[in-house]
Amino acid sequence: MSQNLLAGEKSPYLLQHKDNPVAWRPWGAAAFEEARRLGKPVFLSIGYSTCHWCHVMAHESFENDEIAAQMNEHFINIKVDREERPDVDRLYMAFVQATTGSGGWPMSVWLTPDGKPFFGGTYFPPESRYGRAGFPDILRQISRLWHDDRPRIEAEGTRVVDALQEMNAGENDPAFPAGELPLAQGYERFASAFDQEEGGFGGAPKFPRPSTLNFLLRYAGRADLTNGQHALQMALFTLRKMAGGGMRDHLGGGFHRYSVDRYWHVPHFEKMLYDQAQLIVSYTEAWQITQDEGFARIARETADYVLREMTHPGGGFYSAEDADSLLVHGRPEHAEGAFYVWTYAEIIQCLGTEAGEEFCRHYGVAPGGNSPLESDPQGEFQGKNILIQREPGDSDSLAASRAALFHLRAARPRPHLDDKILTAWNGLMISALATAGAALQEPAYIAAATKAAAFVESHLTRDGGLRRSWREGASDIPGFAEDYAFLIQGLIDLYEATLEEVWIEQAMRLQAMQDDLFWDEKGGSYFSSPAGDPLIAVRLKDDYDGAEPSANSISALNLLRLARMTHDGCQEEKARRILAAHRVQIAQAPTAVPQMLVALDLALSAPAQAVITGRKGSASVDAWLMRLHRDFNPRRSILRASADSILTKENPALAGMAAKETSDAALYVCENFTCQAPVTDPDTWDG
Repeated sequence: MSQNLLAGEKSPYLLQHKDNPVAWRPWGAAAFEEARRLGKPVFLSIGYSTCHWCHVMAHESFENDEIAAQMNEHFINIKVDREERPDVDRLYMAFVQATTGSGGWPMSVWLTPDGKPFFGGTYFPPESRYGRAGFPDILRQISRLWHDDRPRIEAEGTRVVDALQEMNAGENDPAFPAGELPLAQGYERFASAFDQEEGGFGGAPKFPRPSTLNFLLRYAGRADLTNGQHALQMALFTLRKMAGGGMRDHLGGGFHRYSVDRYWHVPHFEKMLYDQAQLIVSYTEAWQITQDEGFARIARETADYVLREMTHPGGGFYSAEDADSLLVHGRPEHAEGAFYVWTYAEIIQCLGTEAGEEFCRHYGVAPGGNSPLESDPQGEFQGKNILIQREPGDSDSLAASRAALFHLRAARPRPHLDDKILTAWNGLMISALATAGAALQEPAYIAAATKAAAFVESHLTRDGGLRRSWREGASDIPGFAEDYAFLIQGLIDLYEATLEEVWIEQAMRLQAMQDDLFWDEKGGSYFSSPAGDPLIAVRLKDDYDGAEPSANSISALNLLRLARMTHDGCQEEKARRILAAHRVQIAQAPTAVPQMLVALDLALSAPAQAVITGRKGSASVDAWLMRLHRDFNPRRSILRASADSILTKENPALAGMAAKETSDAALYVCENFTCQAPVTDPDTWDG
C-alpha cells in the first residue's frame, strides 16, 4: 500500500495533511515518474494552511478512508502549498479559470502523467448536492474516462498547454500605452463600481485590494479638480468604512481577509501578512494626505499587531493566522471566528454594566447577536457579536474597555499560526514598516524593517539568489519574480527611510539578478518563474493586481525608481517595455491592473528627486528626512548625495551636490534632472 510522504515537508499546509489516509506526494519529479510508471493520472490539490474551505474538504474527503482508498487506487495524489509554489498555483489556476469561469482554493486539478491538465475545479463536497457533483462521483467518472479513452484525454491536455502558451506569448515590440487615457479610464471604471453608501467597489464579498487605493490616491493628484477630489474621496471613504467594520480587529489590530457582505461587517476571519503590509501603507498615505490622526492610529495598530503576533524572534515575518480556532482548550470542537466573537453577557461580565453598555453601544453589540441574516445564512454567528463601530469618536474609557477585553481574549485558544516565512511577503512588510516608520516617526518600525531585511539576507539568500521560503531552515525552492520584485521594493523604501547605502546596493544587485533569471527579451516583461523546470509546462507572466500586486507591476515601479535614482536610461526603457507588453490589459481591463496604472502614472511623470547633502546620521539630515516623509509625494525619490555614495558614482548630477557637502544638511529639489537652489531650513520649506 502506498504511503503518505508529506511528513518530511516544511510547509505547515502540507504537514496538516501528513496523517491523511491519502497517499499524498509532494510536488516533484518523483511523483510524476510514479504516475508514468503506473500509467495513472495525477490528482493535484492546491491550497494553503489558513484556507477555510481547504480545511472543510480535508475533513470531508481527505480524512475519509473510503474516499482516500478510491484516490489511492486510481490516482497519484499530489499536495501543493500555493504560497510555496506560486508558479504551480498560477499555471493551473489559469486553466481552471479558463475552463470553469472561476477559481479559488482548494483547487482540484487532474493531470496527465506529463503534468498537462484536463479537468479541474475548486471545492467538491463528499456527495452530490445543491446541483454540485460529489467528489467520489468525480473520481469515478475521471477514472473511467482515463481507462476507456486515455489517448483523447492526453490530446486534450496537450491542446490546453498549447492554448496557455499562445495566451501567454504576447506581442513582439508592442506600443507603449496611449498616454493618460488608460488612467482616466481606470478612474471611470472604479467610479462606476464604487459603493457610495458603504465604500469599496462592487457588491459582496468585498476585499480590501490596496492596489486600487494606491491608484486612486495617485490619480487624485493628476486629474482635474472634480475627478481628483472624487478619486480621493472614494479611497478615503473606503478606508474609513473598512476601519470601522468587522473586518478590522478592534481589540488586537490588523485586518481580516475580506468581508462576506457589502457592509464590511462579517469577515472571513483569517489574517494574511500581505494584507497587513499593504494596508499599513494605505493608511499611512491617507494620513500623509489628510493629517487625520485616525488614519495614523490604524496604521500603527496594524503594524503593532504584526510585530506582536507575526514576527519571528530573528526578525522575519510569519505568513498568516487561521480563520478557525478551538472553542475551548482541550476539546476538538472549532469554529470560524471563535477567537474574535463575543456574547453580550461576556462583555458585561468583564466590563461591568456602565462601561459594558457604553462599549456595546459603540461597537454595535446586541444581547441576541449582531450578525445580519443575509451576512450569516448558515447561522454560524447566531447569538454572537462581531465588533463593528457604530458611533464616531473614542474615549479613555473605551480604550480601557478594549484593553480589558483584549486581555480576556488572550486566554482563548489562538488560531493556528502559519509560521512559514515567505520572501515576497516579507518584502511587502519591510516596505510597509519603512514607509510608516519614516512618515509617522516610529523608529521601532524602521528597526523592525531593518532586522527583517537582515533576516532575508542571512536566511533566505543562497549563492546570491533568493529562496522562496524559510521554516526551520530555508526551502530548496528558488525565489520567483515576485520574491525579487517585492523585496527590491522594500529595500528601496528602506533606503529612502534611512539613507543607508547598503539597502540600495542590495536592491540594485537583486534587480540585476531578477533581470537575468526572469526577463523575456523577446516579449518584454518578466516571467513569473525561472527557466529550466521541466515540470512547469508554461512560464506565465503575471499582470493581475489582486490581493497582492503582480510582480510585473511592482517591477515596473522598481525599475523607474532605480532609473531615476541612478540616471539609468536602460532601466527606464525596460520599465516602459513592461507597460507596453501589458498595454492590452491596461487598455481593455484597467480595473484588473491598478498597480500597473500606478507604474504608468510614474512613467508619465517627470523624474523628481529630493536630494539631501550633509553628514549621515546628523540631526540636520534627520530633520530633512522627517520633513520629506511627512508629505505624500509618491513620484519623488529621496536620496543622499555624498562623495562615497554608489548613487553619486552612478548619477553624475549628484556628484556636484556632494562636492558642496557641509556639516549642515541642505536639500536640493530636482525635476527632470534640473535642480533648484539648495534649501537649509526644513521648518520654513513649503515643499
